Amino acid sequence: MTTETPLLPAHVRDEFAPETLYLNTATYGLAPRVASEAVHAFERKRAGGHSLAAECDDAVARSRAAFARIVGLPAERIAVGAQVSQLVGLVAASVPAGAEVLLAEGDFTSLLFPFLVAEQRGVRVRSVPLERIAAEVRPDTALVAVSMVQSADGRVAPLDDLLTAARGHSARVLIDTTQSAGWLPIPADRVDFLVCGGYKWLLGPRGTGFLGGTEEALATLTPLAAGWYAGADVWSSIYGAPLRLAENARRFDLSPAWASWVGHAPALELLADLGEAAIGAHDRALAARFRAGLGLAPQDSAIVSVEVGDDAAARLAEAGLVAAVRGGRLRCSFHLYTTAEDVDRAVELVAKAR
Repeated sequence: MTTETPLLPAHVRDEFAPETLYLNTATYGLAPRVASEAVHAFERKRAGGHSLAAECDDAVARSRAAFARIVGLPAERIAVGAQVSQLVGLVAASVPAGAEVLLAEGDFTSLLFPFLVAEQRGVRVRSVPLERIAAEVRPDTALVAVSMVQSADGRVAPLDDLLTAARGHSARVLIDTTQSAGWLPIPADRVDFLVCGGYKWLLGPRGTGFLGGTEEALATLTPLAAGWYAGADVWSSIYGAPLRLAENARRFDLSPAWASWVGHAPALELLADLGEAAIGAHDRALAARFRAGLGLAPQDSAIVSVEVGDDAAARLAEAGLVAAVRGGRLRCSFHLYTTAEDVDRAVELVAKAR
């Protein structure tokens, strides 16, 4: 097998130092050196009793701007949060009783659970196979919520067909980009809402997330968790009435976990500078190489799901290959720190474990 793959700039690989054969970005992305150094410097300052608020505000602003570049939305239409479920919950709370929400069967529960909670107050929830989700949009469908890439096995949602069907029935669309942002083109200008967890393909620490959307769609949401960080002028609205929220998407901001955002800003800027096209070409080429090496059918995804024996994951871990088991299958995911040589070694190890 040849070792040719799309080349990223040389400095990118130097940003990472995996000590294992790491194929588990779909669980947790690795921190680039520049991000780790930023967090370590922050914690040293905190230990020394230095003021950090301005630095943290800057990190949030940088992160918001970089994420906006990655997904192709204005920064003014991006809110920051901590977890996807919190942000999806704002959308779920806006769906009136009696309206229908369409979901994909087996999707990640951080996307599903907020709507299943809304079902308890009369929202009608219907789940269908991912492949049929566009065809299942009906005149009474108010919202379709789906992960752009499925966490369990890497299947890519039929977004073009779904967006066309939703537009034809005046339904809104929410996409979860947690498993796709950074390596797969996102039609952000055509979706009403998008959410994203930052600790996987976007290489952030846990505790960062984003909500974006159209101005029209965002206007339908109530900032139910509004706190001091949602204020029009954050540091002058930390005490007392009246309500004075930001007029743009910042009104949905949650108070940030400071160290997480300090670590995320440089990682996001690295990804935004590289661009989705280059990252996607790299990731998908390596995944395709892995599939070909194992004789699997082609799939245009950076995530590969492989049927293996019951004890395969443990044996692979002993051999230094870090992946995940999801739905009873081995899930391998390929990102910036993976090389062609890594893929060939993984093929050898997984082939023995099948």
